[in-house]
Amino acid sequence: MAANKHYFYVLECADGSYYAGYTNDLKKRLAAHNAGKGAKYTRAKGPVTLIYHEHFETKQEAMKAEYAFKQLPKAKKVRYIAGEKEDIK
Repeated sequence: MAANKHYFYVLECADGSYYAGYTNDLKKRLAAHNAGKGAKYTRAKGPVTLIYHEHFETKQEAMKAEYAFKQLPKAKKVRYIAGEKEDIK
């Protein structure tokens, strides 16, 4: 039985802004974003670079991480990506 793949990921857009999302196929999703077939936000801000991702056992866990990340101010997002997750609540 194959393990479930659920990812929370962060992209850096050409203008330096971040885009956070959920996927079950990182490679395919990144290609879609860079082909202009991803989210509306990244279509306007591309090209994008994958700068962070986390694997989760369930879709709900990955989407919860995505939501929590989106609530952070930019400075805390930078720290989160740098691995300082314990300090960010």
